[in-house]
Amino acid sequence: MISLWGTTWGNILMTFLISMVPVLELRGAIPLGVAAGLDIPVALAVAIVGNLVPVPFIIIFIRKIFKWMQSKNQWLAGIVHRMEAKAEAKKEQVLRYEFWGLMILVAIPLPGTGAWTGALVAAMLDMQLKRALPAIIVGVVTAGLIVTIATYGVTVII
Repeated sequence: MISLWGTTWGNILMTFLISMVPVLELRGAIPLGVAAGLDIPVALAVAIVGNLVPVPFIIIFIRKIFKWMQSKNQWLAGIVHRMEAKAEAKKEQVLRYEFWGLMILVAIPLPGTGAWTGALVAAMLDMQLKRALPAIIVGVVTAGLIVTIATYGVTVII
């Protein structure tokens, strides 16, 4: 059996998959990809793409998924309630500044922000994908650059 782990393609796949995970997103994927042996620009690009993959699905389907989860049991309903409360807490910032509010929410590489939270807030505000996606893309690219510069410095990107 051929193993991808430890190979360049395996490291790319690992970085891609980690960047799709809520909370970790590209904040965790970029340093882990570089630590696994990827060049910084490669880790950055793969993490950005991976972080963006779930966004359209979240915006389009999260309300239906939440409704289904709430109908199953109280524990799942509690998870939905916490996620909706998180989105509600960020709602004012996004409503006030629309594109820039959503972009900044996604761009700040701290816990409780990022592409997943931005997509969740956009879905809770009933934003259309064509309005939310550009702000989230700019936010993800900005967050990726911030994480990369904070971790490795400016000269490695240039």
